[in-house]
Amino acid sequence: MLTTRRTTSDDPAFVSLVRLLDAELAVRDGADHSFYDQYNKIDMIKHVVIAYDEALPIACGALKEFAPDTMEVKRMFTLPDNRGKGAASLILHELETWAAELAFKRCILETGTKQPEAIALYKKSGYVNIANYGQYAGVENSICFEKILS
Repeated sequence: MLTTRRTTSDDPAFVSLVRLLDAELAVRDGADHSFYDQYNKIDMIKHVVIAYDEALPIACGALKEFAPDTMEVKRMFTLPDNRGKGAASLILHELETWAAELAFKRCILETGTKQPEAIALYKKSGYVNIANYGQYAGVENSICFEKILS
């Protein structure tokens, strides 16, 4: 049974999952990895959700304040052997719930064009394409999304 837990970026399970995420992204992004990596540091992230299968941490995601009414979804990852079981959807929903509880009105995110599974998850979860924002403006391998929280 999948469960989630809210925590912070200091959580050792989160740090471990992000290490695996970064290793996977280094392969997927290739030469572009160093550009993306500079914007994905986890120090001082206050809103992290970890999904567990029994006692095993299998997936994670985080929120970072982007603007007074907007949270940015960051560091979404599921262990390869646990993909397709709903953990990412569960985490994303919990992040959105948490953002709404904190009175944020929308969530935004960036993902890479080389991550079709992530793109499918966000579209399935009600996110819509927006113009690339901030540091991703003009970056052709990035795709940005937003979801208005109800």
